[in-house]
Amino acid sequence: METFGLSRNATLATLAVFGVAILGAVFWFFYSAPPKTLTITTGTEGSTFQMDAEKYVKILASNHVTLRILPSDGSLENLRRLNNRSMRVDIGFVQGGVTNDLARSKLVSLGSVAYEPLFIFYRNPGTVALLSDFRGKRLAIGPPGSGTRSLAMSLLELNEITNAAQATFLDLDSQDAAKALLAGTADAIFLMGDSASPQILRQLLRNPEIQLFDFTQADGYTRKISYLNKLVLPQGSIDFGRNIPAHDVALIGPTVEILARPNLHPALSDLLLGAAQQVHGGASLLKRKGEFPAALEHDFPVSPDASRFYKSGKGFFYRYLPFWLASLLGRTLGALVPLLVVLIPGLKVLPGLYRLRIRLRTYRWYRALLVLERDRSPMTPARRTEVTAKLNHIESEVNRMKVPASFADQFYGLREHIAFVRSRLLDGNGKPVSNGETPPAE
Repeated sequence: METFGLSRNATLATLAVFGVAILGAVFWFFYSAPPKTLTITTGTEGSTFQMDAEKYVKILASNHVTLRILPSDGSLENLRRLNNRSMRVDIGFVQGGVTNDLARSKLVSLGSVAYEPLFIFYRNPGTVALLSDFRGKRLAIGPPGSGTRSLAMSLLELNEITNAAQATFLDLDSQDAAKALLAGTADAIFLMGDSASPQILRQLLRNPEIQLFDFTQADGYTRKISYLNKLVLPQGSIDFGRNIPAHDVALIGPTVEILARPNLHPALSDLLLGAAQQVHGGASLLKRKGEFPAALEHDFPVSPDASRFYKSGKGFFYRYLPFWLASLLGRTLGALVPLLVVLIPGLKVLPGLYRLRIRLRTYRWYRALLVLERDRSPMTPARRTEVTAKLNHIESEVNRMKVPASFADQFYGLREHIAFVRSRLLDGNGKPVSNGETPPAE
């Protein structure tokens, strides 16, 4: 049996190849589907990180993707979770500058999404002008694992405040630190968005007994620590009626990045960055509209998918179609196009290769016939016996060949040429024919 000129075995081999290609395309279609659930590691309950993540939950839910929030002690714990493969965490908010040796990990950044100012509140009838003035004081610098503590220690070290002999360090979270400051059991507290809630910040800013530290040396700190930015809290921006703050206050702070594992699905990367534009794209006291998210590269490289998003936006389907439909169409094209690229040339090439194989099998025996016929040795009885044996061997091998019906003309032509060479070298009575002579006519 033959199919399109191919033998049964050739047809089965071709179908097997195409079947493997189709199965590969089907596998890729389902394997490449974006997961329907993501996990984000954030910050303490009530922190800015936590509140922003809850906004992401609503946006992703509208696209049929579930975002699970995993609270943490802050940026350092988020970073450790992302680097720990046993933790089922996909993305996390991480404050710039807290990476240390973990910067050499394989995590990627989806870009910076906000400034994270450092607020230092203190109780003092006078104004504290320099961080070195906090020497010997009781300082709440945040719990271990928080970005607040990491940045606070970096700043205090620049002012030679590094151990218990130079200051008393209190490992308090934002709520306990605020209570300690109000109760007078702490002289100053360091607060940041990964651990402090906006409610705590507003409460302290509006308390007349509490003052906000003004970083008069902000330019120097940002030159010394590259990941810091100088920020300004404008006069009256907290409460215009009560003129809080009473003057522009200089602050410093890093940016917040969304870090992800390198295997984050490209479609989910686009979805998260679209959500980031909605959550972080507006104007606020410390940023301009459209300033974030931004492809600001610090300790981790911006992922290729995020770079593409910042340059050209969402993919074509994701701009105009619902997320699930865009994903379906994208995967369908992703499976079909390579499949067609393989199958269409294959349909043209495989029959040609099979024909070449059949021809090579017949050419092999034509070569043997040419060698016999071109041999100019005298046709002695021994030579005749040798030629006869070789012709019989060729004829026997050719008769055992399995040739498709579509190549029957080549097969029968080869058999006729074997008979022609036999008659060319030997006469009908088996007498030797002299070299260069033709057999006598019967």
